[in-house]
Amino acid sequence: MQIFYYLCKLDMKKKILFGFISLATAVTCTAQRNLTLHYDRPAQYFEEALVIGNGTQGGIVYGGTRQDRISLNDITLWTGEGRESKKHLHPTAEQCAAALAKTREMLAKENYAEAEHAYRAVEGPHSETYMPLGTLTITYLDEVNSKYADYGRLLDISDAMSTTSYTVNGFKRTTQYIASAPDSVVAVRIVTDNPQGMTALLRLDSKLPHTVRADGNVLTMQGYAAYHDEPDYYSGVDVHALYDPDRGTRFMTLLTAKGEGGKVTATETGEIKVEGCKAVTLYITNATSFNGATNNPATNGTDYKAVVRARNGRVSSMAFDDIRERQKQDYQRFFGRVSLSLGETPDSISSLPTDVQLLRYGDRKERNPELEALYFQYGRYLLISCSRTRGVPANLQGLWNESVTPPWSCNYTTNINLEENYWPAEVTNLSEMHEPLLDFIGRLAVSGRETAQHYYGVDRGWCVGHNTDIWAMTNPVGRGVGDTSWATWNMGGTWLSTHLWEHYLFTLDKDYLRRCYPVMKGAAEFCLGWLVEKDGELITMPCTSPENRYKSDGGFAGSTFYGGAADMAFIRECLLNAREAARLLGGEEGFIAEIDRTLPRLRAYKKSKNGALLEWYHDWDDEDPQHRHQSHLFHIFPGHTPMNTESLAKRTLEIKGDNTTGWSTGWRVNLYARLKDADGAYHIYRRLLNYVSPMNYKGADARRGGGTYPNLLDAHSPFQIDGNFGGAAGVAEMLMQSEYAGGETQITILPALPKEWSDGEIKGLCARGGFTVDVKWHNGKATKVVIKDRNGKGGRKAVVKINGKTKIIKTDKNGIYSISS
Repeated sequence: MQIFYYLCKLDMKKKILFGFISLATAVTCTAQRNLTLHYDRPAQYFEEALVIGNGTQGGIVYGGTRQDRISLNDITLWTGEGRESKKHLHPTAEQCAAALAKTREMLAKENYAEAEHAYRAVEGPHSETYMPLGTLTITYLDEVNSKYADYGRLLDISDAMSTTSYTVNGFKRTTQYIASAPDSVVAVRIVTDNPQGMTALLRLDSKLPHTVRADGNVLTMQGYAAYHDEPDYYSGVDVHALYDPDRGTRFMTLLTAKGEGGKVTATETGEIKVEGCKAVTLYITNATSFNGATNNPATNGTDYKAVVRARNGRVSSMAFDDIRERQKQDYQRFFGRVSLSLGETPDSISSLPTDVQLLRYGDRKERNPELEALYFQYGRYLLISCSRTRGVPANLQGLWNESVTPPWSCNYTTNINLEENYWPAEVTNLSEMHEPLLDFIGRLAVSGRETAQHYYGVDRGWCVGHNTDIWAMTNPVGRGVGDTSWATWNMGGTWLSTHLWEHYLFTLDKDYLRRCYPVMKGAAEFCLGWLVEKDGELITMPCTSPENRYKSDGGFAGSTFYGGAADMAFIRECLLNAREAARLLGGEEGFIAEIDRTLPRLRAYKKSKNGALLEWYHDWDDEDPQHRHQSHLFHIFPGHTPMNTESLAKRTLEIKGDNTTGWSTGWRVNLYARLKDADGAYHIYRRLLNYVSPMNYKGADARRGGGTYPNLLDAHSPFQIDGNFGGAAGVAEMLMQSEYAGGETQITILPALPKEWSDGEIKGLCARGGFTVDVKWHNGKATKVVIKDRNGKGGRKAVVKINGKTKIIKTDKNGIYSISS
């Protein structure tokens, strides 16, 4: 049943919704309307379900009546068995050297078709795949032929709890779902006011090879992932997933059910039966044998069984309310750092279910500032929920995946998507959530050094290809048949290394900088070794511009060429960052001098015949002028080296238009904001909140394309989480921008404020240079700005641009500076 049916029943929905909000407020006192996703029916599709997570474990909550289900995930459950296991799939170093020489020879002759053919010979094995863990199904045996009323389902992101409530045959049933980081558990509590209690069956299942045993009030599920998997788009094998009970990552899941007022027993069919209970609490714990990127998870894995048993033993003796309180306090110490108000939405709109609001927001062009602010805060909620496992960052779907053949292997794609996941981390005051990626980059640098030598003949530094996985693979992918537009790209290390520098800029943690500097230097060294000279300039040859294709003057449509603007942007930013880090730490005069000699020789940005920034070396047309990637604008955002190309960048965005994927839309919000184009940023932000139908909904009114699903997850489509994070970062970029160079912080207040947000307030954004910033504004002008040193240090100076005027401020003895007007 699609959403248009519900538009005809708005009055009824308002009545049900307000009743449910009152219940939810009684359960969670911190609930705020503008921080709640709320719905008046169970989820039928993944894109309608509500996601919870503790950074390692995830749950996808459907909120069903007769039968409820929660899909379960563990962020460490991948196919594969370590990098070393795929050595036989790599081309030899001699083959790579010959292919590279042939590619360069053909490029020098402007024979792009032969160059592209030759370049495929450097393609190695694909990444492994992120797997679903399983499904908890709750079947209510007492709801046969029942009558339901007052249904409501919500996710309160102020305290990270999902709640489902309804009446069945006149009795109320409420289910609460949380994922606790302090206690490493997904906990579910079901309560009924039926004096007869409830009768239900609990079942665990998995799409992976597994067994389930029921013993008393405990379900034990054990299984394993494939030891190797090929992506579904690769046709070079007959069997994509290879399973062996003695190989691959193992897992154990324990579910303990504790009833109140009835009995809980095991069934002969491997389920748990709940009978006559007024309440039941479910404790779901899990562990895998993953033991780092270099260890075989079957032969040298963690003692995962001992880990999960210890977790289960600890939490199953705790009351749900105690787990809930610890979970809430832990979550709110991160989420509560930032608040945002963009204005109030009329009750006649905000009382509607979130999916209806989303649809009307696009179709009727309704003003809904609470929905716009909710989307920003939802991005922060998602990052807290999926990025708290050291060395294992959020993947293409964050943490939440139900398929054994997910799109693009649900891996880490380094030509935008992995990086975009972390754009809001520092600026929206979630620096701790950045750490899984920062740790992972260090692991990539180890294998990336081998890739630089083996594949590209560069004997210094490290690099990363288009894809990576939990095993920190870095080689170019494609196995000889991948399109070079993505398969052979090797600039992932340059882009990822900028995150190390960004973390330093926001924290000014010099001890951290010393630790990560060798990784930053290594990324820069690869650039220095990969550059070649042509006509007095330094360029890359060969190169590609991520996933885009040109049309040459000779009529060839391809992706392999030389001297691309995107590569120059990545390399310039990488070298500048490494040089500044070297200057701060000292003792690297020779390295600094080498960068100083290199930077002026890098090919400069050029203007194309259509007035845009030239992406290719020659002034060629794009095969698709509206292509989703805009990698050659990296220097505008997330980079910091515009070099007077702002007008060219804006023209590039005009040509690309508005209709693109969700993640690309999120990137464009940030680009327009960085260009100080408030109208453009707000227009494309609204485009990001374009209603998209669930993938498996087949109705004639189905809506496809990029935008946002009913549960506010990003639609590439299909689901990719990066657009959520790009959108959140974009809002921050519209409200505050900062730079830090030469020991000086520059902060711009409301640099791209649209007229639609004429009044508002944001607290807790982070600025480079170690500050937090609060801003209150009225009629488009800042009325109060509070700037704080994050360590409470007095005497800190910053250059602040506010309401068109620039002034130098200095924090007081408490590390605070306040401006009011």
